[in-house]
Amino acid sequence: MAVTRAGKLLAVIGDEDTCTGFLLGGIGELNKNRQPNFMVVEKDTPTAEIEEHLRNFLTRKDIAIVLISQSIADVVRHVIDAHTDPIPSVLEIPSKDAPYDPSKDSILRRAKGMFSAEDFR
Repeated sequence: MAVTRAGKLLAVIGDEDTCTGFLLGGIGELNKNRQPNFMVVEKDTPTAEIEEHLRNFLTRKDIAIVLISQSIADVVRHVIDAHTDPIPSVLEIPSKDAPYDPSKDSILRRAKGMFSAEDFR
């Protein structure tokens, strides 16, 4: 995958407050097809719609990192676990309603499997 001069984007999947915070921080973009790099998930958002947006973000060449609220990641865990490419990376973040639980994080579990306790001595 070639890196463009314009750089790569962050994508965010989260509740309204999480997405708003990142958008106020300046991450909001539209690609040439007028697709945003964020998705606001409401309580009644269908799982299929979340999966569709996540898969879209994972295939877009202009996205390097997908930030997803861990509570939402739990709903689409099978999609995250199936993604093995290093770019875009999927990082789970806490939301205002749910603290971060490292035991649920797919990336952290994979990283722990690569190292043993003796590697850190």
